Amino acid sequence: MYQYNSRVRYSEVNSEKKLTMPALLDCLQDCCTFQGEDLGIGVDYLAKEHVAWVLSSWEIEILRYPELGEKITVGTWPYKFKGFYGMRNFLIVDEKGEVLVKANSLWVFMDLERMRPTKVNETFIRIYEERLEAPLEGNWGARKLVVPENFEQKENVQVARYHIDTNRHMNNSKYVQVAEEYLPQEFEVGGLRVEYKKSAVLGETLYPRVTVEADVVTVVLADEADKPCAVVEFLSK
Repeated sequence: MYQYNSRVRYSEVNSEKKLTMPALLDCLQDCCTFQGEDLGIGVDYLAKEHVAWVLSSWEIEILRYPELGEKITVGTWPYKFKGFYGMRNFLIVDEKGEVLVKANSLWVFMDLERMRPTKVNETFIRIYEERLEAPLEGNWGARKLVVPENFEQKENVQVARYHIDTNRHMNNSKYVQVAEEYLPQEFEVGGLRVEYKKSAVLGETLYPRVTVEADVVTVVLADEADKPCAVVEFLSK
């Protein structure tokens, strides 16, 4: 497992001094990004080869939120490559080794010149072959999320510059940051599932559709053609 040590910063916590959901997602994204950089197949390599890893979906289980000042270790490992897919797990643990967060994710290897999925190249297969580990056990849900038929339409959201990452698309965590604004005040998130369907870009308008149920809140961020860019499903504790 690849891992890095961190400490929960004041800039990463909410009013309850707990790590925010966007900050938690950033920890996970940073971890796999750091691994790519350390192995020489990071952001610059991907840009040179005109390819990218695009997150298709992930599921996150939160056992306990890390708190302000707490020292944590974030870990990740790939467990399978198939065609143009890559599958990766994540863990966040505390100083005692207690698991705080675990996650499962599916990534798509993209040819940026043709803007279509392509088979994972031999460089990645060779480098990661000896680093594959067994998948994390868990009751992971289906990758495809159900889009509710009944929903409440919310005010439009424009994709701003601070949403954009090195791929010139809206970053994965920013969709969740937008979506969590529609959670009821008393709703405590114990799990998260996200399916990414279409990359939103700078200046694009998102049309949020929100469905609130007892234990689940689903937020669909659609484009102007009413096609979902992301489906975010918050599960209560």
